[in-house]
Amino acid sequence: MPNLQIQLDSVFHALSDPTRRAVLTRLSDGPLPVSELARPFHMALPSFTQHLGVLEECGLVRSHKKGRVRTYRLTPEPLKAAENWIEKRRVLWELRLDQLGNFLKEIKEDK
Repeated sequence: MPNLQIQLDSVFHALSDPTRRAVLTRLSDGPLPVSELARPFHMALPSFTQHLGVLEECGLVRSHKKGRVRTYRLTPEPLKAAENWIEKRRVLWELRLDQLGNFLKEIKEDK
């Protein structure tokens, strides 16, 4: 359980940044080399590679180097754990809101 919590924390941390979310969106179309991946972002390459490091550390992307070119690809498996966590909370809150709605309906009918 602690490992799952650490993984969830790192995935949510990675997703908290708009640049990293945009990188994941770009990688959803397929692998890209760093230079191509960084092109639309207006930042220095070292700053951009820090974002890639965060994504790679939590497992959302993987890279491989061939010659001087490092290519990144999306590995969406860690998103499944986050999706499961969110889904459990969604079900719980829907149940609670349904109960509240029923309670408020009963109160209204009693008046």
